[in-house]
Amino acid sequence: MTCQNFTREALQTIDSAHHLHPFTDHKQLRATGARMVVRADGPFVYDVDGNEILDGMAGLWCVNVGYGREELARAAYEQMKELPFYNSFFRCTTPTPVLLSGKLAELAPANVNQVFYGSSGSEANDTALRLVRHYWTLEGKPSKRIVISRKSAYHGSSVAGASLSGMEHMHGQLYGAVPGIVHVMPPYAFELALPGESDHDFGLRAARAVETAILEAGAENVAAFIGEPVLGAGGVKIPPASYWPEIQRICAKYDVLLMIDEVITGYGRTGEWFACQTFEIKPDTITTAKALTSGYQPLSALLVGDRIAETLINKGGEFYHGYTYSGHPVACAVALKNLEIIEREGLIDRVRDDTGPYLAAALAERIGGHPLVGETRSIGLMAAIEIVKDKTDRSRFKPDGAGDKVRDWSIANGLMVRAVGDTIIMSPPLVWTREHVDMACERLANALDRAEAELRRAA
Repeated sequence: MTCQNFTREALQTIDSAHHLHPFTDHKQLRATGARMVVRADGPFVYDVDGNEILDGMAGLWCVNVGYGREELARAAYEQMKELPFYNSFFRCTTPTPVLLSGKLAELAPANVNQVFYGSSGSEANDTALRLVRHYWTLEGKPSKRIVISRKSAYHGSSVAGASLSGMEHMHGQLYGAVPGIVHVMPPYAFELALPGESDHDFGLRAARAVETAILEAGAENVAAFIGEPVLGAGGVKIPPASYWPEIQRICAKYDVLLMIDEVITGYGRTGEWFACQTFEIKPDTITTAKALTSGYQPLSALLVGDRIAETLINKGGEFYHGYTYSGHPVACAVALKNLEIIEREGLIDRVRDDTGPYLAAALAERIGGHPLVGETRSIGLMAAIEIVKDKTDRSRFKPDGAGDKVRDWSIANGLMVRAVGDTIIMSPPLVWTREHVDMACERLANALDRAEAELRRAA
């Protein structure tokens, strides 16, 4: 059975009858029908009606090497023929997770040398939470259980992942979050900086919110701080240069572990293999997924620092945790080939030295002056555009929804972006060239013009 045998209407009917989508108002979706994306190539996706859309989101932050990579399909096929599955239980393993673990240790910061596999970033963050709390128990400090996170952070959709996340609308549907998780302000200068406050001073103030939370809880009760180097799904919030050095100073002072979530930023997004390297962070854990396989297979890898790993190995006994698909041989084979492609084609160097700076300049010059744009910001190939009603005071349109209008016009113009409230975000495949950046800016500028006409008319 292939989709070519079905019309768009038939597919939408089946979809509405049986398919519950993630993060979706299902009544609203079923009134309109889902867009059916049926193929993709390079940086473009195509729907069932033949519309070509430049993908400004790399699927869901993940398709770093672009679409249509036959090498990745071949890697999966060859592994499936040889060994489609065996587990990592029973004191067994298979070659591909072994080789991938060695490669990841080679690419990661020097103090990170162990890997635990799952199938998603949510699973990886669940593992990280359990591991960090277990570590302190093994070290004779079981009271160190509190984890400090941030508002607007996203760490997954499982119960533990959603609890670690700082999104109130998700918490409202948990009906009982994992206890012992505290949320503090994010480093979001556009909305939270005080009048006249410099980026440097704001970064210090945002970091010291973590110290305040540690002191309120008692350092003897705080296990870790978890943070994305750049808050991704929360709106591509890029911290000032002063932020991460101060976070590290605070964590070291109070003996608090540093859990870094690189589900979005890992594998080249910021112009280094890991954003830890971009921001010179020394982590105790690094959560990764998404671009590890460029989305061609579901796979996550929790990278574990030596401090935790040595205690787990030497004092831990059995760690009662794992998944059926931990270290899935096919997914790991695809990951190995994906990392090879990123390395061979110099995609990370391109992001750092060429397309990343070009995107920043293009957004500032061609988009930043638009009446609806309060700020553009980017790092590597991830960017945000703040949509405002008035550029002078950064006031927003009321009711909310200006970002949705810009997003919808952008997609109608052939550019896939995402709206987080009234912030437009982008995270394109690393294979984007300057020509793709130019195309995106042209389509986004047109979308802003069309959205402004609607918004001003309704205001």
